[in-house]
Amino acid sequence: MAEASRPGGAGGAAAWLRRVGRWLELRSFGLTPEHFALQEGARAALIVALPLALILILGEHRLSWAIFAAFWLCLSDIAGPSRLRHRLLLVFCFAGAVVAFLGAWAASLGTVPAMLAGPMLVFLSILLPIRLAHSQMLATLLAVVAVVAVGFPASAEGAMVLALAFLSGGLWASLVIARLWRIDPVLALRQDSVAMFARLSDMAFDLAATGIRPHRDRLWHPEHAAHRRSIRIAIERLRVLISRYEGDAQAEVAHFCLHLREAEACFNALIALEHAFITDIGSAEERIASAKVLRNALMAARMTVAEVPGTRALLARRLTRLARGRAAMEEPTIRGVLSAVDAALAPLARAASPAEPPLLAAPPLPSLQAGLRQALRQAVSVAIVRYVALSLGLGYPYWAIMATVVVMQSAARTTWTRSLERIFGSLLGGAAALGLLHLAAAPPILALIALPLAGLTIALRTVNYTIFVVTLTMLFILVTELLQPGAGSASARILDNLLGSFAALFCVLALWPDRGPSLPQLIAQGLKANGAYLDAVRRGESAEVIEATRRAAGLSSIAAEVALHDLGGIPRRWHRQESHHAEALRSLRLLAGEAAAVWHAARADAPAPRRPAHQA
Repeated sequence: MAEASRPGGAGGAAAWLRRVGRWLELRSFGLTPEHFALQEGARAALIVALPLALILILGEHRLSWAIFAAFWLCLSDIAGPSRLRHRLLLVFCFAGAVVAFLGAWAASLGTVPAMLAGPMLVFLSILLPIRLAHSQMLATLLAVVAVVAVGFPASAEGAMVLALAFLSGGLWASLVIARLWRIDPVLALRQDSVAMFARLSDMAFDLAATGIRPHRDRLWHPEHAAHRRSIRIAIERLRVLISRYEGDAQAEVAHFCLHLREAEACFNALIALEHAFITDIGSAEERIASAKVLRNALMAARMTVAEVPGTRALLARRLTRLARGRAAMEEPTIRGVLSAVDAALAPLARAASPAEPPLLAAPPLPSLQAGLRQALRQAVSVAIVRYVALSLGLGYPYWAIMATVVVMQSAARTTWTRSLERIFGSLLGGAAALGLLHLAAAPPILALIALPLAGLTIALRTVNYTIFVVTLTMLFILVTELLQPGAGSASARILDNLLGSFAALFCVLALWPDRGPSLPQLIAQGLKANGAYLDAVRRGESAEVIEATRRAAGLSSIAAEVALHDLGGIPRRWHRQESHHAEALRSLRLLAGEAAAVWHAARADAPAPRRPAHQA
């Protein structure tokens, strides 16, 4: 097949990364280069620099917990409104200090208290999200504080010093984040909105590049429906982020709610156009021409959302050309597609905003049963890994336990992928750190390397977990070498992460396993959801019902497609079952495409949106 018909979108490094991201998403590995946060990384380097410099100057290594707290607090700072973020940061500061004190003090009382304290503190930490919204990351990091504190046994006085060092480092980081170096609270929303429109333009680009050749999704292939999956994931990511803005903060997200609606409408239109390419609806010339004008309009929309100067006028001109192209089309489905995109993007070209901020419901808190099960699973796994690590005489057993805590997810599938990422990241990061230690062992040089590395780790924390673990492993090894020279931390870090990752996978499979529905069940659910979507369109249901059934169909299709490529895919390929399931997955997408085509054909002659006189 010619290169132009392969998925990839517009040229350039960013489009290439999005192509890689589509391949990884299908296998449950995230890659979101748009989340690279240079400002947050630079701020984190500054935050870590002060306690690190004080400790090196004073020689008080007991205060190293100020560094841990400052860095972990930067990790816990999630995207969201300022009030929510600051509240969670303060909770982490004070709760973390209490957990650090209890863990270190209990560990000094003997082996049995230490064996009990770690699991108990982890259990209580993991329960936090059932009472405090948006605290999943905070809960995981509190559990990390607990297992690391148990690795630093100290008397009541020493544990108090440790806790106060933690509190001072956390408060310092909170002060910088909340007051001294503020970052735009809607930056993450803007990044996700731009990413969403970039993925839409990628899909339009590939449709235009298909030309008169048969569309590659006419037959099933391993990356089937890659664009649909990528765009739906981007839309849902933005939806979840917007839901964190409640009450007064809703006013901050009005424009992004509008972007979400615009993207949903454009996405549905592209699905209909893709279905036209797959099933030969209309002439090839009309399909290609419509894909090109959509590509140009969506690229302008992406730049407008990114607030590039002058692009709003560019978008208006391209929408005018789109409207003229629509008038020349004969196929109703294609006319409906162009009409829908014109209507969706017209408010963006006019800088319009909703009269009242639309409300998006926040995700419900985890149920008590689900929270207890996950907390108990984490506590038991911590006890098992601690016993094994001590029995093997590992130098840093809390590293293995920490790996278990952060790797273990509620479902076996996500724990499996997280384990692989942790293992590969630790191997690569440990090898890189060993190389650095051979080249530079002087403390001042290691400190100068550690600071930008801390910033890079924070900047990459939501880009890709493997890359994040690489830099995190390097950072922890260098800091450990600074505070405890010659301790052999690189090899210990690698070994401990291997043990912790495998233990997390074992425990999630052995302790109240949640493997989720089987692939045949997911396919059946997907066929049902996509059939319901098509039925709703044919019945002429309201726009709200259509949107709800469309979203449910898309999410169910993604769940089935990802399940085909997870760990269970290996035995399926051995038993030659993949082709049977693949054909069913192709049927899911054809149902969705038919529903979108029918919906747009019925709106082929909808009136064009009103335009200012200078745009007509």
